[in-house]
Amino acid sequence: MEEQNALEVIYQYFSGFTEHQKNQWAALMPLYKEWNAQINVISRKDIDSLYEKHILHSLAIAAVCNFNDGAQVVDIGTGGGFPGIPLAIFFPEVEFVLSDSIGKKIKVVQEVSKAIGLKNVTAIHSRVEELKGRNFDFAVSRAVAPLGSLWGWVKPMLRVGKKSEEYRNGLICLKGGNLTQEFADSGLKPRMLAISELFAEEFFQEKYLVYVPK
Repeated sequence: MEEQNALEVIYQYFSGFTEHQKNQWAALMPLYKEWNAQINVISRKDIDSLYEKHILHSLAIAAVCNFNDGAQVVDIGTGGGFPGIPLAIFFPEVEFVLSDSIGKKIKVVQEVSKAIGLKNVTAIHSRVEELKGRNFDFAVSRAVAPLGSLWGWVKPMLRVGKKSEEYRNGLICLKGGNLTQEFADSGLKPRMLAISELFAEEFFQEKYLVYVPK
């Protein structure tokens, strides 16, 4: 019942899921608890807030960007699978490549994806530089690196186009805090949206979606 209540934070904002997707959402908490006990991919104090602080946070991207079926998305530095796994559940017809340089984290991503029957996820143990030569429509990321570094990594991989209803292809990342200096250092002029405008939970204060078009 506790996990069902935790799930409500997703259903408060999103609806229209299939039974298969509902089962996938429900399976995430026990799976991550089991894997986190072996390989620490989520802060121990945050694991009980998985649905709010990791899954709903990841779905901020889905709240503003509806990827087209057939789009190809790379998650840079996915860690335990965020934002990639929640987005892959949300968009079953979109192809996701989740990459991380830490092998044990990729093992968790692979095992969780397999356990919930995610057919649209490829998990790669790789540094981002090693993905060169592959092409994607969008790159997503959560608190991995400064914006200038992220853009330098992903720009060569991104196709020009518009594989979502709202956005041209580009980078969408989740960041927090005062980003003024980071933006200045990057030399970019990204579009920024406060996640607190999407979700009412206090956790989302001073958390932002940052978008850079290709």
